[in-house]
Amino acid sequence: MAEKRIILWYRNDLRIHDHEPLVKATKSGAKVIPVYCFDDRQFGKTSFGFAKTGTFRAKFLLEAVADLRASLKALGSDLVVRSGLPEVEVSKLAQELEVSAVYFHKEVTAEELKVEQGLEQVLEPLGIPTKSFWGQTLYHPDELPFSVSELPELFTSFRKQVEQGCNVRSLLPSPQRLSALPESIEPGEIPTLETFGLVAAEPDSRQQMSFTGGETAGFDRVKDYIWQRDRLRVYKETRNGMLDPNDSTKFSPWLAIGCLSPRYLYWQVDEYEDKKVRNDSTYWLIFELLWRDYFRFICEKHGSKLFKVEGLQGVRIPWKQDWTRFELWCEGKTGFPLVDANMQELAATGFMSNRGRQNVASFLTKNLGIDWRMGAEYFESLLVDYDVCSNWGNWNYTAGVGNDARGFRFFNITKQSKDYDPQGDYAKHWLPVLAKVPGAKIHEVWQLQKVEQERFDLRLGVDYPAPIVDLFQSAEANERVYNEAFGIVKRDKGDRGSRNDRTSRPGQKNGSSKPVPRKRSD
Repeated sequence: MAEKRIILWYRNDLRIHDHEPLVKATKSGAKVIPVYCFDDRQFGKTSFGFAKTGTFRAKFLLEAVADLRASLKALGSDLVVRSGLPEVEVSKLAQELEVSAVYFHKEVTAEELKVEQGLEQVLEPLGIPTKSFWGQTLYHPDELPFSVSELPELFTSFRKQVEQGCNVRSLLPSPQRLSALPESIEPGEIPTLETFGLVAAEPDSRQQMSFTGGETAGFDRVKDYIWQRDRLRVYKETRNGMLDPNDSTKFSPWLAIGCLSPRYLYWQVDEYEDKKVRNDSTYWLIFELLWRDYFRFICEKHGSKLFKVEGLQGVRIPWKQDWTRFELWCEGKTGFPLVDANMQELAATGFMSNRGRQNVASFLTKNLGIDWRMGAEYFESLLVDYDVCSNWGNWNYTAGVGNDARGFRFFNITKQSKDYDPQGDYAKHWLPVLAKVPGAKIHEVWQLQKVEQERFDLRLGVDYPAPIVDLFQSAEANERVYNEAFGIVKRDKGDRGSRNDRTSRPGQKNGSSKPVPRKRSD
């Protein structure tokens, strides 16, 4: 009898733990052949001309694939690595090895679905079935109290129903042993940055934390943050910090490409609550994972609408494509220290805090009136923790075209600076030209008198740029444009919103929370 073989096609699930396709393939008694294909299209250009996968994320990905290979070798197997189009390379391997099936974790967005469908179309005439599994969220769709097609358009409604009526499944066991690859197959070499025409970023002395890809490094970060430093205890109070690398979890890069399972994090929090403390902070980490779930389910429900200029609201706002100002935003030369510091951190490291992301996105869309898709694609290129659903979902929301839109809302950058960087430590760290400016003056540095500039060794307009817009006048002008666009579709005038210092996500009452009992899974 011929040996049964199953290809395990790895995608954004670069781990051994809590991996249903791996578990099911192993339990079937088949020889499991793990495969990862570097998709040429992911190293092309975005529609606005940015590198689709920039240096930071590419480096993290290469490290994650290498770590996965090491883990598989430790189990007696190996990772087959190919480059090209996955639907071509995986189907070619399937034919050569006469496999009985191809298993993989399914995705929900257009580009990824197109690859899945392409593979299925090639394999179908060959009589090789595919089997997809859901594995990117905390909650499984089968556990939701509604179908994905009936997903609430308000996050709060989603959260309340899920918290009250859903279980988080137990972790799936990691395999203890895998069979060796067939002798006829060449595992292949993992490419380098140079393979993709990328150059490694020069180390930046201002960087507070570096990220190493892979399940091993992900586990190390969880152990360090939750158990060794005991930072989960105060997560809710510190999560908006922008300078200390341990103010927030920094788990997102490993979650983004599946080096960490969200369920693994859930059960780590559950264990922490049993052994240490259960408080608002432990709840808040699960709350953030729920947001991640929600954006993925929104993508499953709405498909390509998320990527269109009119967004989920279906409203055509006449966004500008002002490349001069856009490049100043990218380079961190807007004249607003909070925006500039965050954008320079992103350019130098591939990372930016959630607080920073909300502020710079608000500034681009609500103050500069620039096409939000340009910002979304720029983030896609640079962010080491880029997640298609969370990135585009958040940009939809910030631009006011996402679900749960509540009128024109923008961040008062000056107030945000004073609230979250009161002494200007973060701004000075990334903008050393402002090092001598007192914390009380740095947030409105453009108001410095000539004598003060001399005292602080600063020449405004030379050493540091003057603001490229007036904060409130620009917001008011863009609010008129926004309201006019919504008026075209007969939007209720009472729902137009107003100038607002937004400090919380939709459905969240500015920082208030109560731990909610979480149902355990048997």
